[in-house]
Amino acid sequence: MVSILDFTAIELGKKIKAGEITSPEATEAVIRQIRAAEASVHAYVTIDEEGAMAQAARVQKEIEAGKLTGPLAGVPAAIKDNMCTKGMLTTCSSKILNNFVPTYTAEAVLNLEKAGAVILGKTNMDEFAMGSTTETSAYGVTRNPWNTEHVPGGSSGGSCAAVAANECFYALGSDTGGSIRQPSSFCGVTGIKPTYGTVSRYGLIAYGSSLDQIGPIAKDVADCAAILEAISSYDVKDSTSMKREDTDFTSALQDDVKGMRIGIPRSYFGEGLDEEVKAAILEAADILKEKGAIVETFDLGLVDYAIPAYYVIASAEASSNLSRFDGVKYGYRTQEYEGLHNMYKKSRSEGFGPEVKRRIMLGSFVLSSGYYDAYYLKALRTKALIKQEFDKAFKAYDVILAPASPNTAPKLGSSLSDPLKMYLGDIYTISVNLAGLPGMTVPCGLDKEGLPIGLQLIGDCFKEKNIIRAAYAFERTRTYQAPAMCRSAAQSQQ
Repeated sequence: MVSILDFTAIELGKKIKAGEITSPEATEAVIRQIRAAEASVHAYVTIDEEGAMAQAARVQKEIEAGKLTGPLAGVPAAIKDNMCTKGMLTTCSSKILNNFVPTYTAEAVLNLEKAGAVILGKTNMDEFAMGSTTETSAYGVTRNPWNTEHVPGGSSGGSCAAVAANECFYALGSDTGGSIRQPSSFCGVTGIKPTYGTVSRYGLIAYGSSLDQIGPIAKDVADCAAILEAISSYDVKDSTSMKREDTDFTSALQDDVKGMRIGIPRSYFGEGLDEEVKAAILEAADILKEKGAIVETFDLGLVDYAIPAYYVIASAEASSNLSRFDGVKYGYRTQEYEGLHNMYKKSRSEGFGPEVKRRIMLGSFVLSSGYYDAYYLKALRTKALIKQEFDKAFKAYDVILAPASPNTAPKLGSSLSDPLKMYLGDIYTISVNLAGLPGMTVPCGLDKEGLPIGLQLIGDCFKEKNIIRAAYAFERTRTYQAPAMCRSAAQSQQ
């Protein structure tokens, strides 16, 4: 017998519409799983059981009345804790926002609610999305459901772990330098970072404004396409929002890659890439080739400059964005201080964690007088050159195929002790954000320890349909695998 938790978001949506399951029943099943799994996974910062059940009841009435007919109506979802939700704590997993309850909801979350989503709560993350492991959170680490001694990746590790552990049917994450794609790879789920400007950033608490983008995380490609369709919209409140006519992403769900041109960058398969990861990615390339795609290797320039350019730009933008957290208007304020400047200093010193302080200091340095030209402007020029390299590549190829990470999920504590090693772990994902491109990760195997390996597919600007089509065709050759903890939990709920 199949458990409710085994369904994908779209499968559950169909069952609810057909009257076979109700939204409150599905929500109750997920809440039971959250109670069972949270002690070992810690995917959430805030869980709103009462609010979710009330919302499920309201949505169920609208489904029965024929008002909500979309594929996600009645399906429980989770939201990364850097997206504002009216009346619900939004902390960015930082002490400095430990008491912040927004008075408005992020546009992407509003779009989900319009589609009939049931919001379960807010997921854990690296503090202010700064990190690659979800270990910098002020509220404790999230653990990988595949092996709780390992990290789930980051910064959207809570969202990815929640999907993998069946603690929600899908989740929203944000991606500044790979923060959806890398944890999706580590947790064996599917995640999309859309073209910059496709999803409104209104209500997303900013880290790097020119790089941040909201995207979906789910069990499969079809779910991600449907969620992306629901959250994509032009928004006058976001100056970087794009007017797009081609957001019918589900139309790309075709098991057909005949004639599709797929490029593999040689520089992505050199030193530093784990052999098991390399073998799994190249096997995926062979599968797509067997299905009719034209697969070739090519040279993608400036790869070595992506990480330094990214960390200069992202840190510079972070130092500017995070200056608003001063203990005056909202959030944490130190108890004892002498005068206004001392209050600023102490509130920030006590409120921000070490990784956030490190990046604020780096950002302030590269923007300071005498260093602005030497670092920040040079990084912006490098960003433009990286975009040119991708433009050149997409004249020859429809999709670029690459690893999502050089390795599978490391053990807890191993990356955090060496920040440089953690930064280097983003080598395959960062360029996509610098160029504003869409990218997605799909599971493509397990290593010898049983940890997931993710395949990354990169498309040209506004060509999400190409990567969805390639990912869907590849996914059709495999079955979704859940961590052992979910299989046993599903059996106990039957």
